[in-house]
Amino acid sequence: MSFGETPITVIGNLTGEPELKYTASGQALARFTIASTPRTFDRESNQWKDGTSTFFRCAAWRTLAEHIAGSLPKGSRVVASGRIRQHDWQTPEGEKRSMLVVEVDDIGASLRFTNVSIEGKGTRTAPATSSDPWNAVTSEPETGSGAKADEPPF
Repeated sequence: MSFGETPITVIGNLTGEPELKYTASGQALARFTIASTPRTFDRESNQWKDGTSTFFRCAAWRTLAEHIAGSLPKGSRVVASGRIRQHDWQTPEGEKRSMLVVEVDDIGASLRFTNVSIEGKGTRTAPATSSDPWNAVTSEPETGSGAKADEPPF
């Protein structure tokens, strides 16, 4: 993110299936909308009340776009972070229009109300072994000088 951009984190639900398209140059683009609805507890009625929903139009590019389209169906509760961008254009009738869009840099399923399974690169398929420095309980890894290391090596 560069200086002067407006960062944003949105928590809410996808209002529809992400729309995956490809540009003429072959770049993937996913478009989707996240609805964020505040809830408050009304002590008089002893019930939760929904506030006014805010709808955030979002866009994601390249492999992130493909991952979103292949992983997040309509209704998924997500946590998305990115930047607010304004897009300006002119209609065929000459009217000037603008729209704010969240250009998503990262997105994931919210675990507040559900469980998810993660698949793909970087996921651990077997429990950690004793040679895993993050799982070492009784011994610390040695450094090159023979002294004990404070942190696991990278």
